[in-house]
Amino acid sequence: MALEITDANFEELVLKSDKPVLLDFWAEWCGPCRMVGPVVEELAKEYDGKAVVGKVNVDLNSGISAKYGIRNIPTLLYFKNGEVVDKQVGVVPKNALAAKLDAQM
Repeated sequence: MALEITDANFEELVLKSDKPVLLDFWAEWCGPCRMVGPVVEELAKEYDGKAVVGKVNVDLNSGISAKYGIRNIPTLLYFKNGEVVDKQVGVVPKNALAAKLDAQM
C-alpha cells in the first residue's frame, strides 16, 4: 500500500530515503487522480522494498505542494537522494510510470 506522505513526515520518508521515491500528488475531488490511484497502489506493491511509493493529498498538505510548485493534479514526482529527478503530469499508463521509476534504480 502506498504511504500517506504529509507535511510532517515528508523529510523523513522522502528526502532522507535511501531508495528512489515516487510521490503521487492528488485530491479526493480530482477525477483523473482516481484513475491514477489504483496504478500507484499496484506500483507500491510491486516495488515494495525497492522503492518508496507515496501519496500526497494536496488539500491537506499545502506545504509540500507549494514547495514543488504543484499546480495540476495528478502530478507524480520522482525523487532520488532527496532531489526531484523526474516528473509526470496527468494520466499515463502504468508501464510509463514504472519505466520512470526503474530509471532511478
